[in-house]
Amino acid sequence: MKPLFVALGLGLLASSCAPSTPQTRIQQHPQQFAALNAKEQSLVQRGELAKGMSPDAVLLAWGSPSMRYEGYQKGRAAQRWDYTAAHPVYTNQYFGAYSFGGYGHYGHYAYPYSGYGFGFGPEVAYLPYCKASVWFVDGRVDAWERLR
Repeated sequence: MKPLFVALGLGLLASSCAPSTPQTRIQQHPQQFAALNAKEQSLVQRGELAKGMSPDAVLLAWGSPSMRYEGYQKGRAAQRWDYTAAHPVYTNQYFGAYSFGGYGHYGHYAYPYSGYGFGFGPEVAYLPYCKASVWFVDGRVDAWERLR
């Protein structure tokens, strides 16, 4: 029974790491893809955008955005979708000392402590950045940009 759970866990882990591509999103949402016109279908299959595309076409081409903003431009309803990613930043740190109060070694942690503390080794921090944005006006793509 235990090997079955291990196999299921590994299978879930492997499937969660699979990249989302336009083809996998089309397979997951065939009705949305079929509702698009021929030009939008062609663009979605290549993962490209064009002015006038619907939000459904953008979802199929680029996937779900990390953040969505709503507002108005020139008296019309507008939205901006941002797609974010993260850069890993590697650091090596060594710290060790007795501290009375404070907030971690060199202000690194956000909780107070006191006592002896020693540690070393590599740390990885992930710094977010905006890799693409799409602007919609009246429910259609008005503009987009992405980092190359």
